[in-house]
Amino acid sequence: MCGIVGYVGEQPALDVVLSGLRRLEYRGYDSAGVAVQTPEGGLAVAKKAGKLANLEKMLAEQPLPEGTVGIGHTRWATHGGPTDANAHPHVGGAGKVAVVHNGIIENFARLRVDLAERGHLLTSETDTEVVAHLLAEATDAQLAAGSGTLDLAEAMRGVCRKLDGAFTLVATHADAPGVVVAARRNSPLVVGRGEGENFLASDVAAFIEHTREAIELGQDQVVELTREGVTVTDFHGNPGEYREYHVDWDASAAEKGGYDYFMLKEIAEQPKAVADTLLGRIDANGSLTLDELRIDHSVLREIDKVVIVACGTAFHAGLIAKYAIEHWTRIPCEVEVASEFRYRDPILDQQTLVIAISQSGETMDTLMALRHAREQGAKVLAICNTNGSTIPRESDAVLYTHAGPEVAVASTKAFLTQLVACYLVALYLGQVRGTKWGDEIFEVIRQLADAPKQVEQVLTTMEPVRELARSLADAKSVLFLGRHVGYPVALEGALKLKELAYMHAEGFAAGELKHGPIALIEEGLPVVVVVPSPRGRSVLHDKIVSNIQEIRARGARTLVIAEEGDDAVVPYADHLVRIPQTPTLLQPLVATVPLQVFACELATAKGHEVDQPRNLAKSVTVE
Repeated sequence: MCGIVGYVGEQPALDVVLSGLRRLEYRGYDSAGVAVQTPEGGLAVAKKAGKLANLEKMLAEQPLPEGTVGIGHTRWATHGGPTDANAHPHVGGAGKVAVVHNGIIENFARLRVDLAERGHLLTSETDTEVVAHLLAEATDAQLAAGSGTLDLAEAMRGVCRKLDGAFTLVATHADAPGVVVAARRNSPLVVGRGEGENFLASDVAAFIEHTREAIELGQDQVVELTREGVTVTDFHGNPGEYREYHVDWDASAAEKGGYDYFMLKEIAEQPKAVADTLLGRIDANGSLTLDELRIDHSVLREIDKVVIVACGTAFHAGLIAKYAIEHWTRIPCEVEVASEFRYRDPILDQQTLVIAISQSGETMDTLMALRHAREQGAKVLAICNTNGSTIPRESDAVLYTHAGPEVAVASTKAFLTQLVACYLVALYLGQVRGTKWGDEIFEVIRQLADAPKQVEQVLTTMEPVRELARSLADAKSVLFLGRHVGYPVALEGALKLKELAYMHAEGFAAGELKHGPIALIEEGLPVVVVVPSPRGRSVLHDKIVSNIQEIRARGARTLVIAEEGDDAVVPYADHLVRIPQTPTLLQPLVATVPLQVFACELATAKGHEVDQPRNLAKSVTVE
């Protein structure tokens, strides 16, 4: 969850670290802190509960000494509440070593007891402070042995061998001037390489204004940063393998660009994001080509079941993908909440294709699900937005969505691009297995190519949706109904309202209405209905029109999303939102957009922080 920054170079470290933390605050905003090596050979630490602005205010009033080596952290609380004492960095060794941490140290309770028995006084409720004290012990032992110089990387390796769990650790020590070290196990960490300076961060966004040259670290690795270079080893000191890559977006992509919120910017970026996801997917012969799918066609032809694992918004993308995969390939498809997947002993074998969907590529529940799948012999395909992240690296194949950085916690453009990627995978399987003719695939691709301009068209007609959202600021609850692919869209609309407006919202399959949920209908209750096309699913369309009549008869306020030309819904819609005509399976690409705008505007009307909803973080890197 948390955001981490480290810097060694010639610039004022505090400026670099704070700038990076601003870009990473979406990862956690319960507290923030920094540590800087001082010119006098010490460490200066400052930390404060609350958002980064609280820390910056404190630093303006109580400046730290200038230095060119520093680390920083913005926290999403796990062990211990969001207090000054629990904020990172945590220190040990009489204030000589400072540590920041993302993840969970699972054996911290035992380690804490051991440290207390050896005379250490721990003052926070966190698991992280244990690491600071262990690192202090290791460095003190080195100095006591009379080695003369402190090897902070070796000390970190020794500490990591004692730890269980998932973690990124970054540390600096007063007696190791010009050095920052970090360790990674099942948690995000990337290195930025500059000229006479080097960077560490949870996400490349933290250092993209300084360099676009990055290093993708492997599992169980320790990296040492100096001004002169970068050294990577495993936890036992052996040289570590890593991959260098160039970041293909610039700093402006992570800025608000004149919008009040990142979420508004990212909603507006959806036409381009969808277009970028489609870019280069068709070869000169008109065939679908997915070069990243490193699974042999002979293997794909033998697949007899597809299982999609994902969490949150990505899970809703998977629910929609199920319709496309089964329709276009005739392969049975299951969709699983990743956090439940491995605990129910799922049936997997070498003929199973598991699709893991994650925007960040670091979602721990999804990562553990794919590892379980691979242990059972299944092939795993990742759909991901973040180059070099863990889930793509540990999968057999990957399809990157190319949505660009998504900073707002509530996902928007990542969701639409995940849908496009799922459609591409389904079509590709149909092409390889011969269940779709080439001209049929080309026609769907042509229809997908129309999606960016259709999304753009929807975005230009959203003012009535915003006005409607503002009028519902005092509503206590909103229900969402849908059928076929409209059902996952309803679930996604409800999730957005929960995330942003902190209000009760539920999505239901409209056909289930009379099986219980209709009891919730009361006078004035807003009910959003996603109506399927009368052209593609006329039977379902007629049934959902009946649903609208049923809830309206009981006093509900109906908010209807229907395609242009669908006049059958007009008499029963208190508020009608038009979307372009699209093929049934592709309708979620346009039907979801009004729900994103609706949730964002309603949350704004309530006075909530749209980009950083309470209790949430962008990337869930712990189980």
